[in-house]
Amino acid sequence: MNGNAARAFESTVERFGPPRHHTGRAILAGVDGSDTAMRAAAFAFGMARRESGRLIVAFVCRPALGPAVAATVEHDTAQQLYAELREQIRAAAEELEVPVSFLKTFGDPYTALRDTADRGQVDTVVVGASQKAGHRFAGSVATKLIRTGHWPVLVVP
Repeated sequence: MNGNAARAFESTVERFGPPRHHTGRAILAGVDGSDTAMRAAAFAFGMARRESGRLIVAFVCRPALGPAVAATVEHDTAQQLYAELREQIRAAAEELEVPVSFLKTFGDPYTALRDTADRGQVDTVVVGASQKAGHRFAGSVATKLIRTGHWPVLVVP
């Protein structure tokens, strides 16, 4: 793997909006580009703005599995989605004057969000409701986060 490809798989954190001086809560929102996740991010932005808090927005990519060609396509799609989300998050942080840390990481969404919430010492986690039928039986990321019991979890429909 060349240097550019290796860097594309690294976790990153970027900061947007005003300096991180805040007096309110720390809020984590998980985004994946779905409608419910984007509504959750909008809700989290509103919470952070009203409470003079800070926002951590996490974009979690699952590692690509399967043939190299499929993995490359999946990686390219994730990179394009990340770039679009990054621009939307940056614009919202500046417009709403909310300090935001935008995290890109790889792995299992539940584990990544749980670990980010604990490391970021967040007060609330905001996620979108799963739209996958199978999650009624296997459990969604939101359900797993709620069961963890470390922080309040708001699930936005």
